[in-house]
Amino acid sequence: MASYALWNNKGGVGKSFLTFSLACEYAIANPDEDVLVLDVCPQANLTEMMLGGKETASGALDGFYGERPRRSIGGYFESRLTSPFLPLSSVEDFLFKPSDINPNLPPNLILVAGDNLLELLAEAMRQASQMSLPIDAWQKVMRWLDDLVKSYAEISTASDVVAFVDCNPSFSIYTQVALCSADNVIVPFTADDSSRRGIENVFALLYGISSSELQGYARLSFSKRAGEELLTLPRLHTFVSNRVTMYKGKPSSAFQAKSAPIQEVVKGALSKGKKHFVSHRDPTDFFAEMPDYHSVAVVASSEGTPLSRLKSGHHSIDGDTVQVNQSAIEKYTKAIAKLVQRL
Repeated sequence: MASYALWNNKGGVGKSFLTFSLACEYAIANPDEDVLVLDVCPQANLTEMMLGGKETASGALDGFYGERPRRSIGGYFESRLTSPFLPLSSVEDFLFKPSDINPNLPPNLILVAGDNLLELLAEAMRQASQMSLPIDAWQKVMRWLDDLVKSYAEISTASDVVAFVDCNPSFSIYTQVALCSADNVIVPFTADDSSRRGIENVFALLYGISSSELQGYARLSFSKRAGEELLTLPRLHTFVSNRVTMYKGKPSSAFQAKSAPIQEVVKGALSKGKKHFVSHRDPTDFFAEMPDYHSVAVVASSEGTPLSRLKSGHHSIDGDTVQVNQSAIEKYTKAIAKLVQRL
């Protein structure tokens, strides 16, 4: 099996929609596999998409949160806190098929719903990880989600299981636990300076790679603790440039100018720590592009419809009529399919 975490230390880069699109299109392309999706974000935006949009999701989530244990990522972490260092006997209470609620989705998608309870649980999780006994308390807490993924893989009857983890931008403890459940990290970004700084923080926070003036702080990082406790960190897989502005079939010159510093940051980190990257042959192989999707993303996320199943024409969204062109659907679907093939 393989697992992919989507994370950038900067928010607003289209991470949740990219996770939705990748998970859906992978599931459609591989119907014999189970696709496990973990929404490790208090906003639960990914969960709302998968449940068919905010109107449908609201009632469904209230129902899941009302169960005991809560059928969500918050419920799973809450259950782990009662016995922090022993895996649960079963994880099925926290899983469900979103296609049971949203028929637009393929039936081989399995979701652990996002939950605003994460913020309230974060301090309790941190305290559990700092207990003096057992001596590997921190390592065991960091593996909580890895336990869930492996437990599901054991009970799945599919030919294989692939997991996608939507991470919160902040590097809080539940984000750390989320990243530790993945083999690979996909980093979405937009072509601007704040995205560049977010990616610099990805290197510093997760791997301790930083500029010379900050290196002393970076060495106090999560990566140092992970190395001391023999915890395997995920490797950087692909940097996805989201919302690319195109001109005559190619990225615009303005976009290219803003993207160049980000590519240099990635190349610099690659030269300092190749072990943190997957084995691509050329530095340019680490990058992928997603076109500016305009109305396509609005409609697909609002209706909970995978891109390859989205219909062109007029759609009613929040009382407004939105026009979606077939050419725009095909453009983004083609880019997603290309990224799916790299997984």
